[in-house]
Amino acid sequence: EQARRAAEQAAREAGQPPPPRTEPPPEQAVARNTLVPDPSLTGQFEKLRGRLRLPVAGDVVGRFGASRGEGGTWKGVFIRAPEGTEVRAVAAGKVVFADWLRGFGNLLIIDHGSQYLSIYGNNQAVLRHVGDDVKSGDVVAQVGATGGQAESGLYFELRHRGAPFDPLKWVSLR
Repeated sequence: EQARRAAEQAAREAGQPPPPRTEPPPEQAVARNTLVPDPSLTGQFEKLRGRLRLPVAGDVVGRFGASRGEGGTWKGVFIRAPEGTEVRAVAAGKVVFADWLRGFGNLLIIDHGSQYLSIYGNNQAVLRHVGDDVKSGDVVAQVGATGGQAESGLYFELRHRGAPFDPLKWVSLR
């Protein structure tokens, strides 16, 4: 950003038009998801491996364990989706966090029992409150670009005993 501003300033001082602004190219999708959770999915969370669906339809562009452009590695996945898209609970559980959190924006966390959590970040709006019970497929939030995210989409994580694990190994994509 500083280099861009310096180039614009130098162009102005030289009486030339500023250089064209270039946005970084959008991250390449690693998968495309068209399925979303529905109420038919029931049972203990640990027995749902391979049957879960991602919370929104869209392109998966950030993948668990891959390097992040701003440093570090992905602890979940980022699903590119239009702002306002409904975010659905991946399984039944209880909302244990529903608030803004630095780096995650508007964040919702659902406890599915047996120390499994699902995490939904960068939301435009969180539609549930702490203590609410949810079923698979319930709308819990709306996609946004909060928490410093450059593009609209949902950050999604699964955790067991506090440790993140690859959600794509637990979901069915189509």
